[in-house]
Amino acid sequence: MSSDETQPHIRHPNPNQVPSRTSKSRLSFFFFSSILVLLLAVSLGLASRTHFFKAHLLTRFQQILRRLLPLKPRQNPHSDGTNLSADPSHCVLWMAPFLSGGGYSSEAWSYVLSIHNHLRIKKSPKFKLGIEQHGDLESIEFWEGLPVEIRNLALELHRTQRAPDRTILVCHSEPGAWYPPLFQTLPCPPYGYGHYRYVIGRTMFESDRVGLEHARRCNRMDYVWVPTDFHVRTFVSSGVDPAKVVKIMQPIDVEFFDPEKYWPMDLSSLGDLVLGERSKAQDLNGRMEFVFLSVFKWEFRKGWDVLLSAYLREFDGADGVSLYLLTNPYHSDRNFGNKIVEFVDNSNMEKPRNGWAPIYVIGTHVPQSDLPRIYKAADAFVLPSRGEGWGRPLVEAMSMSLPLIATNWSGPTEYLTEENSYPLPVERMVEVVEGPFKGHLWAEPSVDELRRLMKHLVSSPEERKNRGRQARRDMIRRFSPGIVAEIVSEEIEKLLEGRE
Repeated sequence: MSSDETQPHIRHPNPNQVPSRTSKSRLSFFFFSSILVLLLAVSLGLASRTHFFKAHLLTRFQQILRRLLPLKPRQNPHSDGTNLSADPSHCVLWMAPFLSGGGYSSEAWSYVLSIHNHLRIKKSPKFKLGIEQHGDLESIEFWEGLPVEIRNLALELHRTQRAPDRTILVCHSEPGAWYPPLFQTLPCPPYGYGHYRYVIGRTMFESDRVGLEHARRCNRMDYVWVPTDFHVRTFVSSGVDPAKVVKIMQPIDVEFFDPEKYWPMDLSSLGDLVLGERSKAQDLNGRMEFVFLSVFKWEFRKGWDVLLSAYLREFDGADGVSLYLLTNPYHSDRNFGNKIVEFVDNSNMEKPRNGWAPIYVIGTHVPQSDLPRIYKAADAFVLPSRGEGWGRPLVEAMSMSLPLIATNWSGPTEYLTEENSYPLPVERMVEVVEGPFKGHLWAEPSVDELRRLMKHLVSSPEERKNRGRQARRDMIRRFSPGIVAEIVSEEIEKLLEGRE
């Protein structure tokens, strides 16, 4: 969930209002301004980013046209005037932060790719698929890190023709981005409720409840899709209509995250050493260094402080271990090394006689195409989070057969077992003291149990490998794209048949 909900409310025009001369002049201004900006970008040598700007510009033009042009017919305010009679099929329009990166973005892409491939092999699909950017700011860096075939697919799906009365709209974002949005974004649904066949909210939370305003927004949806039984319980107990709440699990691309397809990345070439000394290739016993990996955005909820406390108290520079943190800022700067050193200095930990066990930070952007090689280079994955909606890095690591330590609370309880992972016990529930979840409760993982589990993994090679292999089998059996796409398609078709 984003803390941008504190930004001012957006005022939206009446879609049935005929624009005045002033509106038409505003349209001309925006049109020529947009052309000027595009030409300026090209002149500055940004031709390599043509595909991003093409998708970006299409979205921006759509917003301008929808807001300022006369919209006819009145009952179809989203129509672009194209004759849709030749294509009578229904449409599922998925609005999500496709160009943004982050949790909702990666989840949305996993659904869209799964459904797209499912529709391609289906003999007589009952709906087609379209996408629209919504819910967060665009990131050129993220867009350029996507494989070319996915970028081409994004442009193709963005152009999908759709008539609102034959469209099921999925608003895949936090409820603060739903109409009317609480921060600057293209709202979903774009013109409020009542125009589409169905409007479905896809969302989740990382704490023990849903806030009153967000529960109210969920109840405006026809349905709310959540990923786990944990969310079904917390949404219903927070006042969301039980008849609207449906569990739709997330898919994980088990073919892309397949350990047999990749060579490991050289992590030492990516990571900056921020604490301890660089490990040698082998320790005194001839054993290769054991690598712990954690992937997260830098925020308190992710439990980086718990991880550092457990790792630095349990290991020292002679233990032949290292910890790599692949992280990115979350409303903060990128001085992760300084934050780690400051944390250690302010703690009551004493530097071991053999020195600190080494910690490396990978703070630069890693393209999606390189992520499997990052996982492949690690011996174990660990994330003592205080709360997760789903935990994309967790299931990616499990798909890569990595032994996993993760907090046994919130979203991950949907897939963590004693056979496929190392569930980390919760020491107690604590109140959130700041941010959008202030006043809610989330988990405080046990530092002592984390120390024990990390030590156990290092000394139990056969057991950890067996659990990693079982983790991949479970990901394939329960969350592979074909299985989840079939579940989503059946849900969509059930809705379509209910009103035909």
